[in-house]
Amino acid sequence: MIKIADLELPTLDDIDVSSKKVLLRVDFNSPVEKESKKLLDTSRIKAHIETINELIKKDSSVVIITHQGRPGDEDFLTLEMHRDVLSNELDTEVGFVSDVFGPCALEEIKKLGKGEVLMLDNVRLASEELIEASPEVQSKTYLVKKLAPLFDVYVNDAFATAHRSQPSLVGFPMVLPSAAGRLMEKELVALSKIFNLEESPKVFLLGGGKVLDSIRIIENLSKKRIADRILLGGLVAEVFALAKGVNIGDANKKILENQGFLPLIPRARKVLLSGAPIEIPVDFVVENQNGVEENYATTVKGIIKDIGPETVNIYSTLLKEAKVVVLRGPMGVIEDERFKTGTLKLMNSAFSSDAYTIIGGGHLISLLQFAGVSKAKKVHISTGGGALLLFLAGERLPALDALSQSIRVIKNENKG
Repeated sequence: MIKIADLELPTLDDIDVSSKKVLLRVDFNSPVEKESKKLLDTSRIKAHIETINELIKKDSSVVIITHQGRPGDEDFLTLEMHRDVLSNELDTEVGFVSDVFGPCALEEIKKLGKGEVLMLDNVRLASEELIEASPEVQSKTYLVKKLAPLFDVYVNDAFATAHRSQPSLVGFPMVLPSAAGRLMEKELVALSKIFNLEESPKVFLLGGGKVLDSIRIIENLSKKRIADRILLGGLVAEVFALAKGVNIGDANKKILENQGFLPLIPRARKVLLSGAPIEIPVDFVVENQNGVEENYATTVKGIIKDIGPETVNIYSTLLKEAKVVVLRGPMGVIEDERFKTGTLKLMNSAFSSDAYTIIGGGHLISLLQFAGVSKAKKVHISTGGGALLLFLAGERLPALDALSQSIRVIKNENKG
């Protein structure tokens, strides 16, 4: 079992999957090239290989269920390409059926032999999967009622979709012995360090342009006294600078106004007054008619594009003293090579420290090849975007709640 916050969750170590028929929920949802409809990145598929290989080695009959996009969107596709990638990664032929819970799917599942793998088609082809409801309600959907009787065990390895309360994520744990897969377990082990009182100091580096999301995270970290330091960059730092009464210049205020962030200033001020351990930049890298300059936060003359060198030094010192570091969002406009410096230097500071470092967000992951991740002693790259965000903001993740409730199903099975 793994404990996280107030939940106790079963893992593959707590359930017998040997020679069992296993329904495995993964997250193969991948970015798709607009014109060719080809997969641009297959890292999410590769992330689940450890779990699938373990099930194969235990002679489980593995049936994979996942999604790609949602109806109406350009990336809503069937899953033949995903199956091909998976077959290549596993070096074994993965079966595929263009069906979810119709007669063809049910027949192929029944025929599946030990150690074999079958992929069902996009689970969002089933309209029930688009509706969110309680686990009890989802356990009564046709998707669950048709598939569950064919399986001995349900395994959820899809942390990235744990914030959804859909049938494939919360319905099956109500009726089948269930467990977290190895990828899900890694995510939970990493995130549990955030709530471990002994793992201190904890430093959170929050940047990027999702200001409301960051404020929600900061509010939760402050309320629960989780963070020892919260270091800000990006647009969220500008909002908090204004909340502190720092004049960042009319041009930057106008950018925040156009994006609808100025109404968030009172909320940010309230967080500051609550005593949250927040640090904002003391200097910035700006772009103006003279080119690129370094300005102190109190004398900004241009558009803010990155944190300045003094801020980098202050933040780096705090990161190097930490035992747990959470990195979410860049410090500057990293799409422009000139403004990657602040983010890269802070990533390097975290990686060269003794801290356990958790990285969340695609922007930071895209910089790993340039940062010194090879120097990191302990690093976890989270696959969860929305799920990680909601977790840090203190909201419950339905898929985790469902897995914790499945413990009673496991106990009933053991009694039987």
